Amino acid sequence: MARRQSRVTTEDEDTELNMTPMLDVVFILLIFFIVTAVFVKEPGVDVTRPLTQTEERVRPTILVAVTSDDEIWVNRQVYQMNQLRNVLEQLLQENPRAEAMIQGDADAPVGTVLDVQEVLQQLGVTVTISTRPR
Repeated sequence: MARRQSRVTTEDEDTELNMTPMLDVVFILLIFFIVTAVFVKEPGVDVTRPLTQTEERVRPTILVAVTSDDEIWVNRQVYQMNQLRNVLEQLLQENPRAEAMIQGDADAPVGTVLDVQEVLQQLGVTVTISTRPR
């Protein structure tokens, strides 16, 4: 009587998960978020904003700060009023749909803040003035 040996085959193959398609999707999402991100140009100086009754949340892309020393800050640099128009035009070329916010110090000259607002409005930019709630 011949003994029959039955072969039990177990497949010990290592199964691998193909990560390439998932990595492709992650990189495409990363590129999408980088391209569509809005970068805010910080003024580069902290100002004490005046108090107000109302508060409106706005997400500007251009921040202009006017200090109590009558300095105008845009993108971490100080500019004179006669240089401001050229600087703002360059920023608008980078982002034509930009919105601006003026951060005027509570002790800043009102005339300078209004002059900055006038320049921005002449360029067709939506302007808000930053305040702090009471």
